[in-house]
Amino acid sequence: MLRRPDRAFRGAVATALAILLTLPAAADTLSDALIEAYRNSPLLEQQRYLLRATDEDVAIAVSALRPVVNFQASYGKTATFSDFGGQLTSTSGSLSLVLEYTLADGGQRNLRIGAAKEAVLSARYGLIQTEQGVLLDAINAYLNLRLAARIVDVRESNVGLITQQLRAAQDRFEVGEVTRTDVAIAQSRLAASQSQLAASRGQVDVAREQYRLTVGRLPVGALQSPPTPPTLPPSVERAQALALQVHPLIAAAQYDITALTLLADARAADRRPSVGLQASAGRTRLNTDSVSIGVTGNIPIYTGGRLPALQRQAIAQAQASRSNLGQVSRTIVDGVGQAWAGLEVARAQITASRQGVRSAQLAFDGFREEAQLGARTTLDVLNSEQELLDARTSLITAETDAQFAVYNVLAAIGLLTTEHLGLSVERYDPTDYYNTVSNAPRAVPGARPSTQGNRLDSVLRRFGRN
Repeated sequence: MLRRPDRAFRGAVATALAILLTLPAAADTLSDALIEAYRNSPLLEQQRYLLRATDEDVAIAVSALRPVVNFQASYGKTATFSDFGGQLTSTSGSLSLVLEYTLADGGQRNLRIGAAKEAVLSARYGLIQTEQGVLLDAINAYLNLRLAARIVDVRESNVGLITQQLRAAQDRFEVGEVTRTDVAIAQSRLAASQSQLAASRGQVDVAREQYRLTVGRLPVGALQSPPTPPTLPPSVERAQALALQVHPLIAAAQYDITALTLLADARAADRRPSVGLQASAGRTRLNTDSVSIGVTGNIPIYTGGRLPALQRQAIAQAQASRSNLGQVSRTIVDGVGQAWAGLEVARAQITASRQGVRSAQLAFDGFREEAQLGARTTLDVLNSEQELLDARTSLITAETDAQFAVYNVLAAIGLLTTEHLGLSVERYDPTDYYNTVSNAPRAVPGARPSTQGNRLDSVLRRFGRN
């Protein structure tokens, strides 16, 4: 038989429910949005796979230093016909192993390995730049959604104020203090305010979808106020100087110069003599064994102009990369300057908007009191209320712009990263895959897999590949 809960138990349950109802609802913070964007970004995942593809270039270049062993098999029949109508058929076949190994090549393979490693470093900094873009988009989506919600709050308050003004106009009309025109004006303003409120609510829905696009999911609850923005350099000149030192695109361009210079040197080495070793061991169909070994030398004498053209092309590409570094530097300095100017404009707008809100509030309060005394019309009150609404909207917009401008300056400098922001997220380590594949760890077919080969298979499975 089930017993009914006693009074003490019911009281404890009621107390627990009351506590739960008083707890604040879960809500996303800016850090939550940035962490989710970092974890869920398809763009970041794409760039990570492209970086792994670049890592494989090192393994490909390393493999050129190793011998190549091929298994060769041949089988054939030969028919010989005589003038007297006779036919003689012979069958031949052979199996052999052929080894080829380059002993000397003028250093071009080592140069290509060095170039591939520099390209990997460049791609890593390119990944950091992509990370900055993903985080900045997430910040923009977060602040825009919060701005849209705050504008809805302001417009709801505005609808409430105009509703009060409409009721006051109706009351004054009933006692003959105002005309029907004043009531109609108030009704018109209320309808317009309700329309603007509906549009603002629609903008919230649009901002929510933008949030889902950049973060990877819809927000949880009402967004919390952003934390205190990170500290910036004291002046735009200091910010620009810092950007030239730490921006990932600067580092990427520098590594590109080194990689292309090494490739130009490799093209020059292609014109030098090379020495190779070739060995083979085989057996014919008639059980005849053969073994051969030899050394061959190759000296390019005439290639139709191909090798000189490739060298000149590589030199031109290296020079172009040096010019690109200069352009990248200018672009970054300009970007920092523009972002800094945007921040100063937003801060100035905040100061002006705050003064505008104070003045508009005083004017509105004064007009409303004077209207009660008959010194102001309903239209005067509604106009002053509209000015107050515009001032409040301008203030919250300027505050949002200033918050975003700080992070925009950080991105322009090159510091908008998970590490600099101190986000509690497991950061992607680009060296993990590189250290596994850079030495080209592939086992010989039929042999026991190497330790590196097993580790590579484990890494590939973790990355979703078979």
